[in-house]
Amino acid sequence: MSTEVITIDIVSDVACPWCYVGKKRLESALEKWEGTPVKVEWHPYQLDPNMSQEGLNRDTYLINKFGSLENVKGMTDRLTNVGKEVGINFDFGPNWLAVNTLHLHQLLHVAGQEGFRDKLKERFLKAYFEEAKHLNDNDVLNQIMSEFGWSSEKVEQIIADDEIAYAVKSEIAHYQQMGVSGVPYFIINNKYGVSGAQPTEVFTEVLESVSKEVSATEGSSCGCEGGNC
Repeated sequence: MSTEVITIDIVSDVACPWCYVGKKRLESALEKWEGTPVKVEWHPYQLDPNMSQEGLNRDTYLINKFGSLENVKGMTDRLTNVGKEVGINFDFGPNWLAVNTLHLHQLLHVAGQEGFRDKLKERFLKAYFEEAKHLNDNDVLNQIMSEFGWSSEKVEQIIADDEIAYAVKSEIAHYQQMGVSGVPYFIINNKYGVSGAQPTEVFTEVLESVSKEVSATEGSSCGCEGGNC
């Protein structure tokens, strides 16, 4: 019996709206996919690693990044419309706060070890982009993490752990050295790269192509136990 799977490694940041869109589009493709089993793994990235711990309010952040609010209205309007198509209700209102996401990736790192990184990723994205929650606020984080059974002490311990922070930064550096400079970035079977929040049809086409390749590989192998023939 074949144990082959298609692996999709996703490099993304919680502070990236297109990462949220890309997640939804990929999930839509996977819901309809009936071919080779797919395993998804999430990996960290920081779009603004030098962001202050206090964060920046919406207007300051957007003006610093794009020059003026007028320059980004088209982008936010487009994101709002695209979001509705995939079930995301983006809120770029005045309460939205841009934050440094390192501590969120630290929490995701441990959540991955405990088997719920995908669910926590979704929760953070929803909190950040739909609920305009301030994810640098300890009370807000504790409330979110309590939904997954974590105590405030555990949350604080993870955020304060320099070894976990180092592991996250090392993983980010690894993907940057591989050439990832923008997110979301999808790596299929450690071989093919898909950049950006591509339409669902693109993900389906990639899965079909890679699945054929996996099948061909399976057909040419002997399947001996232990891998020795």
